[in-house]
Amino acid sequence: MTQNVTIRIAGSFDEIAPEDWGRLTGTVRRDGETYNPFLSHAFLSSLEQSGSATRETGWLGHHLLMETEGGPLIGAMPCYLKNHSRGEYVFDWGWADAFERAGGRYYPKLQCSVPFTPATGPRLLTGRGVEALSAQAVLAESLAEVTQRLGASSAHVTFLPEDELTAFESAGYLHRTDQQFHFINKGYADHEAFLAELSSSKRKNLRKERRAALEGGITIDWLTGRDLTENVWDQFYAFYADTGGRKWGKPYLTRNFYSLIGERMPDDILLVMAKREGRYVAGAINFIGSDTLYGRHWGCIEDHPFLHFEVCYHQAIDFALAHKMKTVEAGAQGEHKLARGYLPVTTHSAHYIPHPGLRQAISDYLDHEREDVAHTGEYLQEHSPFRRGELQQRCVEPDE
Repeated sequence: MTQNVTIRIAGSFDEIAPEDWGRLTGTVRRDGETYNPFLSHAFLSSLEQSGSATRETGWLGHHLLMETEGGPLIGAMPCYLKNHSRGEYVFDWGWADAFERAGGRYYPKLQCSVPFTPATGPRLLTGRGVEALSAQAVLAESLAEVTQRLGASSAHVTFLPEDELTAFESAGYLHRTDQQFHFINKGYADHEAFLAELSSSKRKNLRKERRAALEGGITIDWLTGRDLTENVWDQFYAFYADTGGRKWGKPYLTRNFYSLIGERMPDDILLVMAKREGRYVAGAINFIGSDTLYGRHWGCIEDHPFLHFEVCYHQAIDFALAHKMKTVEAGAQGEHKLARGYLPVTTHSAHYIPHPGLRQAISDYLDHEREDVAHTGEYLQEHSPFRRGELQQRCVEPDE
């Protein structure tokens, strides 16, 4: 870079002005601009201020800020110093166990990510152009330097876009891949147009599934903006706490987190809520990006066949098609999404491992893992629910 820059560490988003952060990430959805709600100051500060991602929960803010001498913020990375590996969705438990059995100390480690959020988004927050690429390289190198100065075992940058890999690999990071399932909108006019692209058997199964999910008088509401009242959040949190408690023992997010995001970014949130006999019984939270709907988590207080699939996947597709969005990202893992029109997509992470022995062992492991992920992706693509061969010419088979 042509400018003199400094790197400093902020322990909390309270130390970062929203307007400064917003210059790097955007502040609201605008036509023609890329916007990721999880990178917004509103979302990240709400995680901290609500007590969800704090020192006490093992997420100690260690955000890297790049500034010109006496000038503005020109680059940043949301980072945390961690003493565990929960809430990350890129699993390194085996690495930690192996290193500690060999006499090493895996924690603390540095984690560059959005807590509890397995959604791809920028991690090297800079402007655009040649200067931005230079700034990205400086940030990647700076994270490696901070890791060594702290005496941390490693630094992990998870769910980063593929175009940021060059900066990390040039700085000595290891590349890891995994798989998610995303719905890709090919310009479908509506849900029926999407279903017409599926094989006859898959199309029939999904129609039956959707009908079955709404049996017993269940209706679906889309709530966003002013609809997100405290009463609605109380009901949704009851769903989340029940399901999250069964999954993790204790929910990651506090009740206050929902109040904060409901106040600060209501137009970026979609709640899909299922109602029976006048009360909500299940719901899923989604976040609205510039061209992507991000499904996050769901919960329920009543069990109904197929309702999870309806609320989390089918309704998300309906919303994306109605609003001409390009993609639905439905969260981590879940091969059951394939049958519902969500296709395998490769996700990426970068890992800085200073210890030579640990680095070599992880590097060897990742070489094999990347091959497995690629082969699995090819297999799943071949077994997608979409029609093939002559059926790809949009000749629709008759339904029963």
